[in-house]
Amino acid sequence: MGKYEQLARDILKEVGGKENINSLTHCITRLRFKLKDESKANDDNLKNMPGVVTVMHSAGQYQVVIGNHVPAVYADVCEIAGINAGGAADEEEEAPKGVFNKLIDIISGCFSPILGPMCAAGIIKGLNALLNFLLGASYATSGTYMVLNAIGDAVFYFMPVMLGYSSAKKFKLNPVTGMLIGAALCYPTIQADALKAAGKAVGSLGILGSYYKTFAGIPWIAANYTSTVVPVLVVTALAGKIQKLAKKLVPEMLQNFFVPFFVLLISLPVGFLIIGPIVSLATNALSTGFTSLFKMSPVVGGALVGFFWQILVIFGLHWALVPLAMINITTLGYDNVLASSFAVSFAQTAALFAMFLKMKDENRKALALPAVVSGICGVTEPSIYGFTLPEKKPFIISCIGGAIGAAFTAVMNAPTYIMGGLGVFGIVNYISPKGDAHGMYIQLIGIAIAMVISFVLTYILWSDHSEEKTAETKAPEKASGPESIVSPVAGKVINLKELKDAAFAEGALGTGLGILPTDGHFYAPVNGTVTTLFPTLHAIGITSDSGVEVLIHIGLDTVQLEGKGFTAHVKQGDHVTVGQPLVDVDLDAVKKAGYETQTPVVITNTRDLLDVLPVGEGNVTAGDEIIKIIN
Repeated sequence: MGKYEQLARDILKEVGGKENINSLTHCITRLRFKLKDESKANDDNLKNMPGVVTVMHSAGQYQVVIGNHVPAVYADVCEIAGINAGGAADEEEEAPKGVFNKLIDIISGCFSPILGPMCAAGIIKGLNALLNFLLGASYATSGTYMVLNAIGDAVFYFMPVMLGYSSAKKFKLNPVTGMLIGAALCYPTIQADALKAAGKAVGSLGILGSYYKTFAGIPWIAANYTSTVVPVLVVTALAGKIQKLAKKLVPEMLQNFFVPFFVLLISLPVGFLIIGPIVSLATNALSTGFTSLFKMSPVVGGALVGFFWQILVIFGLHWALVPLAMINITTLGYDNVLASSFAVSFAQTAALFAMFLKMKDENRKALALPAVVSGICGVTEPSIYGFTLPEKKPFIISCIGGAIGAAFTAVMNAPTYIMGGLGVFGIVNYISPKGDAHGMYIQLIGIAIAMVISFVLTYILWSDHSEEKTAETKAPEKASGPESIVSPVAGKVINLKELKDAAFAEGALGTGLGILPTDGHFYAPVNGTVTTLFPTLHAIGITSDSGVEVLIHIGLDTVQLEGKGFTAHVKQGDHVTVGQPLVDVDLDAVKKAGYETQTPVVITNTRDLLDVLPVGEGNVTAGDEIIKIIN
């Protein structure tokens, strides 16, 4: 829990408790609640609460204005209320548009909750494989091996139970009912019959390793669903629909027992009779197709996965390959698809390390080093979003390095045997269950290839242009006289009180003024550092070289646009000079969406200064003085 725990508890109490929250997000200065009943919230108590600036009702949201430290308060509120950060608390989620987008959303939503424990179990399996490799055959018969193997294998063997729980939450089904569905698919008697009858199937059904039985006189197929991933997802999705219908038809006093009764009685027979066999055929066909691609041309298969893996990660599409890899490990005992992505994170990290060595801005270097460490551990998002992707060239170079490293490992045949740890923790994934470390050695060579190529090319081809800007604009830490804040955009100056947002109009966020922009080009109003650039690009915070904190909030409630119509020319942490382009905005799109283009320009640390004097009047152009600061 963070340092704002008590404030978070007080806010949660005054908005009506966690049971009154549908969802919670935040923008640059305020918590944005969607409440089930806004009348349960106590405006007066919140407004008088230390740490709260004011309360607003806007855009269908209950907004609690906090200030610049809102992310920390938001994190504490989420933890206390049991809300997933960035997510909802019991509200119907807006489904993404498009069949493919819905599929990715479902897969990521079902796998995310179990990813941590699954990786932990994979690391334990990898450790056991490493010990088996180091200690020899005698270790494989020891009690230590058996216990560690049980810990590592459990989550994979009973994968339908784990996914039954997580997918039930995704499909709005009772989580215990979801677990029961997964447990039924793993039921020992059914698995024993399926395994006993392996090879006795008729014709094309042989791919299932199964055979006919009957349910109420209806023929069905006994199949082994342990360690599978897709059948339980489809059955649980069906069960969610049945539960929703059952709640409408079953009297409320009987729902505790008879809703799950009908859900299980309908969904599981349909799952065993129809869904399981069809899904198994489809997933096995998909697995066979990818396996055939890698056998036909390992270079092409490996290079494609290696080059596009980081791009898939950016859009969240890498989740589409996770179930496929798990299917391969279950049916084949190994996987080549995700194995080809293993060197990619190291390529990304090497490119960032080359950037780190060439950076001259100590602030950027301080941010880059932790991202390098994170990348070594397999988590590359800080590197991608914070450094390589905004610079473009290092990102492309890392894709090339990753593709070459992946192609090498695919040609040399280095499959993964475990869905385990990431980064350095995943190296042992490539030791076979029998203790053969050939794949691990190949992967280490592939990693070296990817890292060397990415590091050398980035170091040679990338230049840190921010060095020149920093050298030109370096200013004393504290200005000795008045300082001018110039207009960031052309437009008409309006009094702060005219703004259609109470928090800004009342000066709660600082002294300043408003501008009605006449074009969508916004420029830096001071020499300083971009300390805040919200992901939706609607608000920019710049701290001048003398310590003045300037907030430019482009439009009102434009956080709801989620960045549509906004294009950034800088990123958080950049040093900017007066007149340097910050953001371009399609003002017509903002107006068409129903939002105000009034742009507050306020000094958020007004209390730390001797005086803040708005001096701009009438029509101004970008670069005209609008605020004078007395330090």
